[in-house]
Amino acid sequence: MSKYEFTFLLPDEAEVESIRSLITSLNGKISDEVKWGKRELSYPMKKLYEAFYITWQLDIAPKQLTELKKKLNFNEKLLRYLLLKV
Repeated sequence: MSKYEFTFLLPDEAEVESIRSLITSLNGKISDEVKWGKRELSYPMKKLYEAFYITWQLDIAPKQLTELKKKLNFNEKLLRYLLLKV
């Protein structure tokens, strides 16, 4: 398993659990969580001016990572995400 840093923006905090369940369904583990809270966006995205910023440290297999990216791209609630290898 490789370690990744996963930062994402959501309009509501309620969607966090759906992303957490997606990661656990792909046999990934969240080792650390940092909630930045609700912050103002630099520019409007989907007619929104504020979003919740959250950063997780993930342990997930590289083969499962491609599946995770594919499912994240189809998530309508997710405004933006950044996935970096640590």
